[in-house]
Amino acid sequence: MDSLTVPGNLDSLQAIRDFVLAAAEEAGIDERSAYKLSLAVDEIATNIIIYGYGGSATPGDVVVQADTEDRRLQIVLEDTSPPFDPFSRGEPSGLDAPLEERAIGGLGVYLAKRSVDEFRYEYVDGRNRNIFVVNRSTT
Repeated sequence: MDSLTVPGNLDSLQAIRDFVLAAAEEAGIDERSAYKLSLAVDEIATNIIIYGYGGSATPGDVVVQADTEDRRLQIVLEDTSPPFDPFSRGEPSGLDAPLEERAIGGLGVYLAKRSVDEFRYEYVDGRNRNIFVVNRSTT
């Protein structure tokens, strides 16, 4: 399992993107699926940095892990910010409404869920763990 540890600040987002895209390429994930995975991870990493660590006097790190298995690539984001289950808010409402009538927020988690084959959340040993899975092509 490959891993990357970066400071929990916005300057780290590019390193996270690069790590995820490299893991996807190494796993043989097609370009479209790799882009969607990168988008999902970027949305959640941004939320961790802005909302999780944003109010903290001493922000922590974000750990990114990549694990390639026979049929899938799994990316895990771990952080020590206050617990936040991205599934606790439910689906955003009014997605069919005109942009100016929609509520602000909630779309990042929605996009993350829709961009990968599987997205899970765990809180273990004082750490948030966001898990993204993309199935590998079997051809």
